[in-house]
Amino acid sequence: MASGADTSAHVAGKATVATPAWPLSLFTRKSGYHWYVVGTVCVGAFMAALDASIVNVALPAIGKGLNTGISLVEWVAIAYLLTLTTLVILFGRIADMLGRRPMYTYGFGVFIVGSALAGAAPSLGLLLAARVLQASGAALLQANSVAIITATVPASVRGKAIGIQGAAQAVGLSVGPVVGGLLMAAFSWRAIFYVNVPVGIIGTLLAAMILPRDRVHTKQTFDYVGALTIALGLFSVLFGVSQGYRIGWSDPIIVGSLVLGVAVLVFAAFWELRVDTPMVDPLLFKRRIFWSGNLSGLLSYALMNGTLFLMPFFLTRVMGLPPAQVGLLVVPVPLAMMVLSPVAGGWADRIGSQRLTVLGMAVSTLGVLALTSIGKSTSDLFLVAALAIVGVGMGLFTPPNNSSVMGSAPVARLGVAGGVLNMARSLGMSSGIAISATVLGSLLVAFGGSENTGRTAAQVMAFHGSFWALVILGLMAVAITLLREEREQKPS
Repeated sequence: MASGADTSAHVAGKATVATPAWPLSLFTRKSGYHWYVVGTVCVGAFMAALDASIVNVALPAIGKGLNTGISLVEWVAIAYLLTLTTLVILFGRIADMLGRRPMYTYGFGVFIVGSALAGAAPSLGLLLAARVLQASGAALLQANSVAIITATVPASVRGKAIGIQGAAQAVGLSVGPVVGGLLMAAFSWRAIFYVNVPVGIIGTLLAAMILPRDRVHTKQTFDYVGALTIALGLFSVLFGVSQGYRIGWSDPIIVGSLVLGVAVLVFAAFWELRVDTPMVDPLLFKRRIFWSGNLSGLLSYALMNGTLFLMPFFLTRVMGLPPAQVGLLVVPVPLAMMVLSPVAGGWADRIGSQRLTVLGMAVSTLGVLALTSIGKSTSDLFLVAALAIVGVGMGLFTPPNNSSVMGSAPVARLGVAGGVLNMARSLGMSSGIAISATVLGSLLVAFGGSENTGRTAAQVMAFHGSFWALVILGLMAVAITLLREEREQKPS
């Protein structure tokens, strides 16, 4: 990390031009410099979360504007998720070799260009290409955000710092639908992409001025085989998981995608054990905190995203509520996360992560358990309370869990560790939706209806069964957190 920013002189004849070195000493010399770093990282976290939640509410308008059916326009969201998950570990490894500061800064630039092109796209094909570029920028940001915090912030306040970053993400998720609705009402769906440009410019300037220089490892060789096989395996698995409930789990495309993905990832695992400088160091997974933290994190996001997927359908189909009210009723989840994340991170710095991760998953599971009793006449207050409990639990769980996972990784592998952490989150989010949709559709058919229709009583029972499936995921996450090590390993 740079301790200051001296100026360098370029002499051309008699003229001497002083140019500032980056980061600027205006920031690096301050006693609380690491908090400026956290604030800069939060800009990227907010922007990525805002973009994800904005796009989902704009899909119908995009389809209408580009004269495209919903089955095709859904790829505006799918292409982004597939690209992000496929590239995040790759970019994390490159950042470990070339430096996290430049990669994070470039991430803002790529995201800005992708956003501008998406806003100007005249066709769905060009919009999808722009979304792939946009997701590539987001992958650069996500692979390095937690790694930069871990490398810069003192271990004594690392949990609080990661909690603040988590709060920034929750704010983006919370305000995204509202901001998206306002922008589309005032302008058009194109504005939801253009809004990223000024935010991205601010983030780029802050990153250049504030983020610390880090040690690079350019002498290490890059594992091209590992990069290719891990990316292909993740892409195939995520495609199968995210599309299985839409296309059908027995469809040859889905079966082939899942089989190919698993086979390639198994090959990648054996390959990584053989090479001197692997893409993902297998030693990371010998640390119980690392693998248990990522696995429980995956389950936690499956629980949360499954709940957020099911609730709008329940509120619309069973309770007959209008879209505006549905949106307000599900907001307590990200809002509670936003409030609790910094607090839980600070608690983790003082008492350790294990008790908070166990408590957080238990609380979230309790919130989903309450949803197994809801019906057509359930009060709004009960729904808000149950969903807020889910969000409180996630807020208690996520920052301590992420802090312990990153704290267990060697400094030279923080980028890869951050990539694995974000990959687990993406897989968890996709799995939560896939499991919820599959269970709901199956139970609706079992109770005498179809995936889209059925008597109210049958629908209620189907939703109850779907929430019970999420409760099981929560209990699995609780069990995993109970088995993790209390003593956190320090980076080496």
